Amino acid sequence: MHITRIGGPTVFIEWSGWRILTDPTFDPPGRTYSFGLGTSSTKQVGPALPLDALEPIDIALVSHHGHADNLDDAGREGLERATTVLTTQAGARALSHPDIRGLAAGESVTLGAPGKPDLTITATPGRHGAAVTRPIVGPVIGFALALDGAARPGLWVTGDTVISGAVRRYAQDLAPEVAIVHVGAVRFGITGPLRYTMDVKEAIELIELARPDVVVPTHVEGWSHFSEQEDAARRAFAAAPAGVADRVRWAPLGEALDPAAAG
Repeated sequence: MHITRIGGPTVFIEWSGWRILTDPTFDPPGRTYSFGLGTSSTKQVGPALPLDALEPIDIALVSHHGHADNLDDAGREGLERATTVLTTQAGARALSHPDIRGLAAGESVTLGAPGKPDLTITATPGRHGAAVTRPIVGPVIGFALALDGAARPGLWVTGDTVISGAVRRYAQDLAPEVAIVHVGAVRFGITGPLRYTMDVKEAIELIELARPDVVVPTHVEGWSHFSEQEDAARRAFAAAPAGVADRVRWAPLGEALDPAAAG
């Protein structure tokens, strides 16, 4: 497996012949996007690699479709270049693609392609903020991926979520080989202390529950509404208990990381 962090939530994964893109964001920096009800964010950093450099794309995983920091205008072009798109049921209704599939948490789809092992992708629970904000922010899912029917996921992408009962229950003893964990502690001034993604403290709790072999943090730089940017997140992970800190691997922007080989 090779993991390339593109920026924000966007990650490119190469695994046993599969080429997978998560939450595509490829707009240039400088634009401010509205997220509704007086909330907004400015994109500060552009993608580390252009979309053209990632083709062909077999699968695009979209944790949710309604926010530009997870699917911006250029990112929608990335969906057009993917063979299959997996997202929430609401996202599947809102987006146009010849092979888009909407999943609720717990639902799975198995994909096959010549010369590649079957890949089963299961939608995992997520909550994009406090429970009272769901009517505003909408549904969100993560993705657990397993090759050839393996019981243990080879990869878990948390998506934009905070800790909730459903997330805790799912993570308990999940033991994925690799977990791509969205952090950033998203906040907006107008909603005060409410967070819409995990901070590192919550991520540590999730890692202790899930026990992945390797953790790759993402969704931690490039946007003004991330209240815990990469430097702060690196320090917080470095200060985590040894059973967490020694699992964390930082993928350099634009460079492929082999989680199994990284030290």
